[in-house]
Amino acid sequence: MKESDKDKAKGKMHQAKGKVKETTGKISKNPELEIDGKVEKMKGKGQEEAGRAKKALHK
Repeated sequence: MKESDKDKAKGKMHQAKGKVKETTGKISKNPELEIDGKVEKMKGKGQEEAGRAKKALHK
């Protein structure tokens, strides 16, 4: 698997994990967990975009 594809896949995974944390935090009224989830989602989006940028550079 190419480096760019790995970054995109890891980014998607972090986004999914973040969404679960965010939702769990909302349901359990745990603002720290909700914020952690939002942060992880943002990191995942950044990592996915980095993968897209790497792929675009190699074309």
